[in-house]
Amino acid sequence: MIHPTAVIDPSAELDTGVQVGPYAVIDANVKIGRDSWIGPHAVLRGPTEIGRENRIFQFASIGEDPQDKKYRGERTQLCIGDRNQIREFVTIHRGTVQDQGVTRIGDDNLIMAYCHVAHDCRIGNQVIMANAASLAGHVQIEDWAILGGFTIVHQFCRVGAHSFSAMGSVVAQDIPPFVLISGHPAEAHGINTEGLRRRGFPQETITQLKQAYRLLYKSGLRLDQAIAAIRQLGNPKAHLLADFLSQSTRGFVR
Repeated sequence: MIHPTAVIDPSAELDTGVQVGPYAVIDANVKIGRDSWIGPHAVLRGPTEIGRENRIFQFASIGEDPQDKKYRGERTQLCIGDRNQIREFVTIHRGTVQDQGVTRIGDDNLIMAYCHVAHDCRIGNQVIMANAASLAGHVQIEDWAILGGFTIVHQFCRVGAHSFSAMGSVVAQDIPPFVLISGHPAEAHGINTEGLRRRGFPQETITQLKQAYRLLYKSGLRLDQAIAAIRQLGNPKAHLLADFLSQSTRGFVR
């Protein structure tokens, strides 16, 4: 299960069923959960905890020091959940003490080749990052969001649940939940209708989210008035959108 050319620090913890490919390097303070697969030439540095049934493909660099000039070798961490696919040449860095000291990735995510996840990012569950999508530090990605290839997200931005960014988008502000964006700089282009249908959202909910979008982007209401009107729709998903907007500190993609 472990190729003889792999280099594994004696203090690393590998659970049952873990497979390690040729020339992979697993450093001290790395913990890998049951039935995970580490591909050839992958490099894993710690402190890093990786859950069950993950697949980390060749040449990925996982748990490296943060690319932050303030970093002085403090003990920070990377935590990865279960059943993630991390493809070729992906780079994921540990956190910094200026934040919570942890970069965190949830479950069932697909991070395609050449993506970058910087220090202190937090990625939820069922997220897709297409090829070469890149996150600056402190970015939050909520569940079921999709970042198209070559999407770039500015530091401290939030990407809402079930949102969709088209290929090559440049994101400098928050993306509200359920919204489809594209462009350089990114602009909003409606609700992610097709994605919501694929995930089984009732047509009534989709219709109400479209109403919420019109209130936010097309009505001419002030933001506080639009948020209040969205809450009055009474739909839990619309409330999620209103809560997100209320908590935004960077502003959101218009």
